[in-house]
Formats: sequence, C-alpha cells, structure tokens
Amino acid sequence: MAKKSNIKTTVKKEPGKAEIIQAYIDYLLKNHDDPESMYQFAGILGIKESEIYKHFASFTAIKQTVFEGFFEQTVSILEKDKLYTEYDAKNKLLSFYYIFFEILKENRSYVILVLKNESGMEPVKVLQRLRSHFITYIDNIGVETINFKNEDLDKIKQKGLKEMAWGQLLATLKYWISDDSPDFEKTDLFIEKSLKASFELINTQPLESIIDFTKFLFREKLSRSN
Repeated sequence: MAKKSNIKTTVKKEPGKAEIIQAYIDYLLKNHDDPESMYQFAGILGIKESEIYKHFASFTAIKQTVFEGFFEQTVSILEKDKLYTEYDAKNKLLSFYYIFFEILKENRSYVILVLKNESGMEPVKVLQRLRSHFITYIDNIGVETINFKNEDLDKIKQKGLKEMAWGQLLATLKYWISDDSPDFEKTDLFIEKSLKASFELINTQPLESIIDFTKFLFREKLSRSN
C-alpha cells in the first residue's frame, strides 16, 4: 500500500500534461508505488480528480506517455544531426540505441522502478506506445532484407523483421537494467555486437558476428554466475 506522500507542489489548477507527469514521477520515486487512487493523487496536487482525466485515464497511461516521451526525445535529437539522414539503416539504428539509452540513464531510477514493480502483462501495457512508435521507426529507416519476389512472403518477412527488432530492444533494456559495469559500458558492447549480428543475419552475410555475440553472452552468463 502506498504511503502518504510528503511532496510539496506548486501545481494549483488546470495543470498541463508535463506538470502531472513530473508530479507522478516525483511521487513514484519517493513512495515506490502508485498513489492509492487517482482521487488521492489529485488531492496531493491540490486539484480536482476530473482535471487529471483531461489528460490521463489511469496511472498506466501516464507511464505509457513517459516512455513515449523517451522515444520522441531520442528522435528529436537524431533529427537535429545533419549527418544522421545520410546514415544507412544499421547506423541509424545504432545511433538511436545510443541516444535512447543515454536518455534512459538520466531516468534510470524511474525506469527500473516502473518495470520491476509491474507484474504479469503490465510491462507490455506500459511499453505499448513505445512499441508502436519503435516499429514505425524500423519501418521507415530502410532496412534492406532478402527480396523473396513474393508479396505474401515479403509481408511476413517485414512483420518478422519488426517483431525481431522490438524483441531486440526489449532484450537490450533487460540487459541494461542488470548491467553493473561502470557507465554501463557492457550495455554499449551488447548493443554494438547484437545489432551487427542482427544485420548480418537478415542480409545472410557470414555468421562470424553472430558467433561472436553468442560467445559474448556466454561469457557474461558465466561471469554473473560466479
């Protein structure tokens, strides 16, 4: 059960989305749980419950919006780099990963708290908007794959590619959460090796990178079990 919050806020009336989000993040980080109800949260803010519902129907919706914001912030930074538009798909995605996880690092306590507090299918709900945006992003960066010259097979291939990319992002997120290396250096290595292996796999190029990545994961498993 959530404890009574001691948060003092300057929000008085008609707060915007940003103010509500920040107040929620502050509450969660201090109390390690959601408010007991939206009514209680509104009371903490000193506003009517209905004013929150103008922006968010639930605490899950707030969490979804936070992760959506991490994605939007990442893309905004990338689009300001003139060289980014000239990159191939692999380097665009690599740049996305590095910026995205830098943003997550700035919000690490919140991210870990949210994802570790959730149970069952809830993490899927929390990351739902992030997934939607990321899959669209993968669709638009021009990943080159085998051309089966068959419309149905190509549709299956494209869907599989997007699901694989999303699964890879989730795997990286899980790895990052448990990474205890200085400045999360092992996560950077994980990103580099996993993306290199993935792009060589979809282009049916030599499996050297896939083997290298597998060895990396095996060594990591051994080191964590000792």
